[in-house]
Amino acid sequence: MSYASFIRLMMLAAIWGGSFLFMRIAANTFGPAYLIECRVGFAALSLLLVSYSLKRSLPFRQYFHHFMIIGLFNTALPFLLFAYSAQTLNASTLSVLNSTAVIWGALIGVLWHKAPLTKRVVLGMALGILGVTVLVGVDAIQIGTQARLPIVAAIMAAFSYGIATNYTKSAPKVAAFDNAHGNMWAAVIWILPLLPFIPIRGAPTEVEMVSVVALGVVCTGAAYLLYFRLVADEGATSALSVTFLIPVFGILWGALILDEPVGWSTVFGTGLVLSGTMLVTHFSPLSLLKKRTLAQDLAAK
Repeated sequence: MSYASFIRLMMLAAIWGGSFLFMRIAANTFGPAYLIECRVGFAALSLLLVSYSLKRSLPFRQYFHHFMIIGLFNTALPFLLFAYSAQTLNASTLSVLNSTAVIWGALIGVLWHKAPLTKRVVLGMALGILGVTVLVGVDAIQIGTQARLPIVAAIMAAFSYGIATNYTKSAPKVAAFDNAHGNMWAAVIWILPLLPFIPIRGAPTEVEMVSVVALGVVCTGAAYLLYFRLVADEGATSALSVTFLIPVFGILWGALILDEPVGWSTVFGTGLVLSGTMLVTHFSPLSLLKKRTLAQDLAAK
């Protein structure tokens, strides 16, 4: 991995880790529906401006059904569920639960695509589930019974990402940028009918307004551009490593900005979840380092 790609990777992890911080700040005032409609709306407009600058048209009509499916399971539904959970759960807990999407994706793949279930994958799933149990168990004790539904909602958000991942394996082949762009407009359509039923709760403060804009423009629109550049330059395997860095930044931002506690359960549970995710995805930092060294040797020759 080049130095420039490494910087992009760190920036992407920091941005996506920050998304849970911004949701935590704004969720109680905006409510889930208005918060996420603003998020995907700002993201869609940002990507529209980029597409204009690239002179690239979006084939929304041609792939309407595809965009609506990916927009539901990859964006609208998980974003709404996480926004609901952010009204109660810490940003650090949300970021760790988000990382279980890879484990859910592997489990769904076994049922959907008849993917082989190896001992390594089973062990990874078991570690991930144990890590989630440690995290949410302590949260439930500290917060009380009102934490139950938010915890389930956050887990279902990660589960939704797993559905989206498996759907894309057999979905129409659409350019990555078009997928991101069309996905956002589809999410806008999905969430719009919910606005009259889940109203905004009060007048947002300046900090909350800035958080919403940052969620859409930076944490969604700009983040997608960074991610696709990383995939193009380094490949999907290297880009996958961002999954393991997001909880680190989610915990860091929550502790620094919101004074969220970082106890033994946070550290231990996060370690279990990330270890399980690495086993399920067959991702190894050492193998990634070896590939980088090999590529540098070949370039030197």
